[in-house]
Amino acid sequence: MAIIRKLNGMEPRIGKNCFLAENAVIVGDVTIGDDCSIWYGAVLRGDVNPIVIGNRVNIQDGAVLHTLHKRSVVEIGDDVSVGHNAIVHGAKIGSRVLIGMGSILMDNAEIPDDTIVAAGAVVLSNAKLEPGVYAGIPAKRVKEGSEEISDSALKNARGYMMYKEWYLTCYEEVIPENTNVNIEKLTAGNKEKIYKNINNK
Repeated sequence: MAIIRKLNGMEPRIGKNCFLAENAVIVGDVTIGDDCSIWYGAVLRGDVNPIVIGNRVNIQDGAVLHTLHKRSVVEIGDDVSVGHNAIVHGAKIGSRVLIGMGSILMDNAEIPDDTIVAAGAVVLSNAKLEPGVYAGIPAKRVKEGSEEISDSALKNARGYMMYKEWYLTCYEEVIPENTNVNIEKLTAGNKEKIYKNINNK
């Protein structure tokens, strides 16, 4: 189960049929829609302003969502992918959008529907983009919006819908056969004894 914490009276609200990785962190004023997936090491920190996520959104491994105190919010539409290690800091994202790996969206930037932000791109504060593909630092439009771009972003989001169903239905812990320690035996009463035996080997 993910690390989910209430803060200053604000409690995360999570929709139906979502996959939350064990070490994902969801704190404070965070709203997550239905059929979303929050992957390993992702952090959604709604401590100073709201984070609102629509339906069928995937927040991939290592991504960070945060805001400025009382000056920006994170809003994400439907069918959106936020790639590995991306940062969304107080930005607004429409629907059918792909945010590439390692990209950065700064405060009060607005990403419209049917848009792709390429890996490593930086969208500056207060930028108001038009549909299309954006790349570079700072991010500039390299391709105008099209049905092909919209379909590409939607296809990525649908792929993650499939992945998260695997994790909801076929996911189980495995203890390697060759391990020297039976993890199930690591109870409070015998941890010290087991660790002592390991260290003496």
